[in-house]
Amino acid sequence: MAKKTVASLQTSSKRLTKAIKMVKSDKSGAYTFSEAVMAPERVNDWLSKK
Repeated sequence: MAKKTVASLQTSSKRLTKAIKMVKSDKSGAYTFSEAVMAPERVNDWLSKK
């Protein structure tokens, strides 16, 4: 039964991309990682934002 559920989720799911960028903190100057899951078409816009 679990295999059937997994198979149906794979066919009905959308294609998503996980994007990770490094962001420098203004207060401490340390770098942190910002992560987001989105459609592949929106990745370049998200990465270009500050």
